[in-house]
Amino acid sequence: MSSCIEDPCLWSPGHRLSARASNDLQFLSLILPWRPSFKLSCCSERSPTPPQLDIASMIGPRGMACAGGLLARVGSRSVISRAVRQSSPLRPLPATATAPTTRWWRAQYSTRPELPKEVTINSKTYPVDAEWFNVSSTILNLTSRKLHLQKDHPVSITRQIIESVFPSPTYLSYNNLDPVVTTHENFDSLGFPPNHPGRAKTDTYYINSTTLLRTHTSAHEAELFAASKSPGYLISADVYRRDEIDKSHYPVFHQMEGARVWDRNTVPNGDIVAAVHRDLDALPKHEMIIEDPNPPFHPERNPLQPSHTPEEAEAVGKHLKRSLELMVAEIFKRVKESHARAGVKEQDEEPLKVRWVEAYFPFTSPSWEMEVWYQGGWLEVLGCGVSQQHILNDAGVPNQIGWAFGLGLERIAMLLFQIPDIRLFWSQDERFLGQFRGVEGNLGKLRPFVGFSRHPACYKDVSFWLPAGSTGAAAAGGKGREGGEWHENDLMEVVRDVCGDVVEDVVLMDSFTHPKTGRRSFCYRVNYRSLERTLTNEEANGLHERVKGEIVGRLGVEIR
Repeated sequence: MSSCIEDPCLWSPGHRLSARASNDLQFLSLILPWRPSFKLSCCSERSPTPPQLDIASMIGPRGMACAGGLLARVGSRSVISRAVRQSSPLRPLPATATAPTTRWWRAQYSTRPELPKEVTINSKTYPVDAEWFNVSSTILNLTSRKLHLQKDHPVSITRQIIESVFPSPTYLSYNNLDPVVTTHENFDSLGFPPNHPGRAKTDTYYINSTTLLRTHTSAHEAELFAASKSPGYLISADVYRRDEIDKSHYPVFHQMEGARVWDRNTVPNGDIVAAVHRDLDALPKHEMIIEDPNPPFHPERNPLQPSHTPEEAEAVGKHLKRSLELMVAEIFKRVKESHARAGVKEQDEEPLKVRWVEAYFPFTSPSWEMEVWYQGGWLEVLGCGVSQQHILNDAGVPNQIGWAFGLGLERIAMLLFQIPDIRLFWSQDERFLGQFRGVEGNLGKLRPFVGFSRHPACYKDVSFWLPAGSTGAAAAGGKGREGGEWHENDLMEVVRDVCGDVVEDVVLMDSFTHPKTGRRSFCYRVNYRSLERTLTNEEANGLHERVKGEIVGRLGVEIR
């Protein structure tokens, strides 16, 4: 009897590939991560094998890309090695090579995958612009997940708790708005200047020059102000941003936005200030400690809008702050109750403390950030402010004045459930999802998340020279191989596309500028750690070599 490989998806019953040599098994252990459908089994030496081994079909393009750089490690006499060499479109490294060279990588990855002519997202089809399109299949596959609507998911439970503080009919909830919006909706309607860094392809996922995946829920603000179906609204939705890789950042996350307006044409005597104060007095009180040392507005730091009176801005600001303080009080009440049920001792027995910090946002003024004292430090929770009047004017409701806020649902859920890594929200592992079953229907069951595994980290470094003429400015254009500045977010996208969620973080370890040529060099450390299983060093090696190849091919760098 001997070990063998069986792929039931591609081979007819009984077709088994005998792995007689130990180096065959070593090779397959490196390739298996690219094709999870492979299964190890045992068979007789007499079991038939396919007359021709189409290894490229068996392990897919990623496996083949990995294979080209690994053949030298497993030897040329291996049955599988020979089959791979026959199937592979890549030129294998010479047996004497110790590591892939930039020239070799560039030969294999000199062209990018062919761009589609159109993409379909949530049953709607959009034309693709080759100059602008930068949405990978990894991101496209996440557009249908909608975690904020998935019953008993932590993001959905968090949404439910916040919505309970802003009841109907004053506030209507919109939870199923399409993620594809126009550049006008996402930027122009909100007052983003043409040179705002958020518009760059390094920060935003574009389908074409005028269409993108929303970067915030505010993209729907003008639309809902124009509809005027209620005095207030709440939006919860998935939003998309190209970003760094670590435990608190993910390219897709969920936001909640809320707004409240008053109409001069409908309030008694047209008196906005009196109407806002009546609604403020009707709100519940709380016992939190509030630090708010700054004036309601400041001519330089936090200006009053020309079309608002000082009294109006102050009244709207007070209603906004009280509403959000009540929301935070509800969230932290749930946190405290959850800890008590789980027997978790609170680190800080002090009363809940909130402070308001002056801020800047393009779509509000005056603006503030809300911070909460939690476990010995100030935690930023949300941003908010008095809505820019031009947004309401452009929406066709110039007689209205109001406020708006926005927050990240994952950030609140991580606090509420003590979830340590944002990647967990996307896990479909029952050990994760099962811990929240039934909570949405009974918040009394809410308890902190209990980690189900602790897998070791596997660190790999990659060092490279930037393309000649590139400065590597952190917030520059980021066009990679096509020219222009190199951007760190482009590297993050490559790592995500190749490795999925098995990378915990990518950290810049060192940078260097050559004193004579002026070329820039960077060294990044990639931490390979799956949340659900232990990665072998061989698997990490295969992934890392693929990452090297892709950054050479896509970004035009030179491996050191």
